[in-house]
Amino acid sequence: MDPTHLRVALTQDMQVGAGNVLLRLAEHGADPDMPRVSFDRDVDGIPAWTPLSLTELTERAAARAHWFSERGVGRRDPVAVYVTSAADVFLNYFALTWLGAIPALLNGSMPIEVAAEFIRRLRGVGVLTDADHAELAKHDLGVPILGDASETGGGDPRLAPPHYRHHPEDPVAITHSSGTTRTPAAIVHSHHGLFAAVRAVRLTEARPYGEVRELSALPAAHTAGIITMNQALCNGYQLLCLSAQGGEFRHSGEAILDAIERWRPTGVFGFAVTWSELARFDLSTRDLSSVRNWSSTGDCAHESHIRRLVAVGSHLTYRRGEGTVSVQGSKFIDTLGSTEMGHSAFAMIHRLGSDRYDRCVGKPYPFAEVALLDVGTGAEVGPGQVGHLGLKSPTLALGYWNDSVNTFRTRLNGYYLTGDLLYRDEEGYYYHVDRASDALDLGGGDWLYTALSEERILKQCADVRDCSVIAVRESDGRVVTQVLLVLAADADPELDREADVRTALGAPVAATLQRVVTIPDDGVVMGPTGKVRKFLMRQQLLAGSGAS
Repeated sequence: MDPTHLRVALTQDMQVGAGNVLLRLAEHGADPDMPRVSFDRDVDGIPAWTPLSLTELTERAAARAHWFSERGVGRRDPVAVYVTSAADVFLNYFALTWLGAIPALLNGSMPIEVAAEFIRRLRGVGVLTDADHAELAKHDLGVPILGDASETGGGDPRLAPPHYRHHPEDPVAITHSSGTTRTPAAIVHSHHGLFAAVRAVRLTEARPYGEVRELSALPAAHTAGIITMNQALCNGYQLLCLSAQGGEFRHSGEAILDAIERWRPTGVFGFAVTWSELARFDLSTRDLSSVRNWSSTGDCAHESHIRRLVAVGSHLTYRRGEGTVSVQGSKFIDTLGSTEMGHSAFAMIHRLGSDRYDRCVGKPYPFAEVALLDVGTGAEVGPGQVGHLGLKSPTLALGYWNDSVNTFRTRLNGYYLTGDLLYRDEEGYYYHVDRASDALDLGGGDWLYTALSEERILKQCADVRDCSVIAVRESDGRVVTQVLLVLAADADPELDREADVRTALGAPVAATLQRVVTIPDDGVVMGPTGKVRKFLMRQQLLAGSGAS
C-alpha cells in the first residue's frame, strides 16, 4: 500500500494500538520487505546495524511468542523484562503483547536490588533477564526467572499461537517512573492509550521531505521508547535503536555522536540528559549535517543545550533559482512529559534565531486538556500564576500497578496531577518552573524553584555545562541551598563563580545559598532514566549539615 494511504488507514483503524502494530501493518498491506528497524547489538545471528524488515521483525517476535507460550505465559500474565539490549526489549515486548500478556519493562540501568524489589511488588508470573543482570537470581523475587533473553529467539515462529486481539482498554505494558523520590512506581498503559498520540499527531502531521531516518537514544524500556518505535513503524520511517551505553547515561554522548556520523539520521530522539551529555563536546568538530530535528521528551531541555544543537545539523529551504537546498541549522522540538502522561502534553519548537526560552514548553497538543490548579481549592489559577499541572488526555496511563492508593491520590477534579508546576502567559504559552516536590515557599510571596534556578544559572555562566540546585528546609524552618556545577571541558576549575550564581538566582533565593560547589560528571545522583535524584541529594545535604 502507498505510505500516505497506509497512514490514513491506520489513523481510521480503531483496532490498531500499542499491542498489535506489527499485525495491523501486515493486515493493511504494508511493504513487508522495506528496511524498518536497526539495532546496535547482534540479535538471533543478525549482525548489529542490519535493518530488519516487517517480515523479519514479525518472525523474530513470533519465535519469542512461541518460546513464552511454551513456558505457560498467556493473556494478562505480567512478565518482567530486565535487559540491556534495545533489541531484547522490543522483540520481547512484541512477543508478549502477541500473547496478550503484559510486559513489565525495567530500565537496564536500574540497580539490581531496586529491580528485585520492583519485581516483588509486581507479583507477576516470571522474569526475563540477560547476562548483564544475572545477579538478580541471588534475590528472592517471588517468581521464577523464565530464562535468558539470548534463548527467546530459539522458539519456532511457525508454532506461535494466533495473535491476541486487543480491546482498547486492555493493559499492554507496565513501565516505571524515574524513581527520583522513591522506588520506581509501576505504571500500566492501555492498548489505545499508548497509541493515542501516534494516531492523533504522528500519523496526521506532514510527512518530512525525502527519506526519514530516526535515531532513538531513549531508553527502550520507557513509554517514549515504545511510542517512538510504533510511530516509526506506522509512518514507514527507518529507525535505529541504541542500547544503554555501559548500563548508564553518563559518558554516552560520544557513542551517540559516533552513531549519528555512522548512520546519518535525519532526526534524533532523547531525554534532557541526552543533550547535556552532547554538550560535553565541541559539536562543530563532528559531522552532524544529516540531522534536521532533535526531539526531546521528559523534562524540558535547557536553553544553553538547545542553542548548541540548533546551531549544527541542517534544514531544507527554497531558494529562487536553486530550488530546495540544504542549509546549516536544525530544529529542536522540546516537550514536557512523564511516564504517567503516556505522551508529552506540550510541544515547543526552537530554531536558530528563536528566542522564547525561560523553560517555555509551548502550547498543549490538541488531544490534551490542561489546567493549572490550586491543589488546596481545586480552582484554576490565572495567567502569570504558578499552579499544579492537571491533565485530561487519551494518552494517560491507567494507573499504578497494584497501587490504587496512589492511583486515586493523583486525581483532582477529574484531572491527573503530574507533579509539575507551571504558569502560562497572556499568549497561551506555558512555562515549567519545577517539580512540586522540589519547590520551597520562602514566604512573602517568594518561592524557590530549583529547575528554573538551574536554567538561569546555565544562562548566566557560559562555562558551566550543567548544574543542580539542591534546597532543603532545616528543622528550624530555614531554607538552605547548595548549587552543584558541572563545568565545560575548557572551563577554569579555580574560578570563583559564586557572584554570578547569586546574580542568576535573584535576591530572595540567593539569600538561602550556602555554597557553590564544582563537582565531577559523576557527582550527581541520577535515577535509571537520567533524572537527578534530588530527594536523595537533599537527604545527603541534611545529613551533612547536621539537621534532623
